[in-house]
Amino acid sequence: MRRESATVVALTGEITGSLLAVLGRSGNVSVARPPAVPDEQDAADRGQLQSGWEPGARAVREAARRRSMFVIVPDDPLAGVAAAWSTMWEPAAGPAAPQAFEARAAEALGAWRDKQFELPDYYLVAAPTQHSATGPDFYLGPLRAVRPRRVAVAGIAGVDTAAQAALLLDTLRSLEHGPWWPPLDELLDAVRNFYAGALAETGAPA
Repeated sequence: MRRESATVVALTGEITGSLLAVLGRSGNVSVARPPAVPDEQDAADRGQLQSGWEPGARAVREAARRRSMFVIVPDDPLAGVAAAWSTMWEPAAGPAAPQAFEARAAEALGAWRDKQFELPDYYLVAAPTQHSATGPDFYLGPLRAVRPRRVAVAGIAGVDTAAQAALLLDTLRSLEHGPWWPPLDELLDAVRNFYAGALAETGAPA
């Protein structure tokens, strides 16, 4: 369990650079991105891509150093797992999709066990419409089913950047306290057993 003074919130969904810039200028809010690492460009030039958890892990560690009340992280250590899980539910997904999910899950779990990252305090989903998303959504589906109070959603469709930022900030201020995340191996088991067509019980206590 994280114990830093700042509340670290991973922001997912429809995010633009201009939206992050407005959020970063808000009082008591900062935005943390993954800092560059030595030889990162050389690795990219050689085609050695980072594992899906690495940018988010570096961003969360950077967020832990901040002293703002809220630190927004537009990178997630579980981003690779989330993408692979969503792909499994696409109509055209083949038999390789579950294998890809298991590979990403194993990578993330190994890094978590090596203490490379902890999960953010909350996930905040910038959704096209309130309480909805396009297609199966990892955050509004299995993660929210496991810990309803650790996943929040803000509908930001049809408004300009300033209004989007205001909606997200209002949601930040209304975040509820609740139990911490379960161990990542238990969380991943819950993800495996979650049916994408099911409705998460968002109104029940976590």
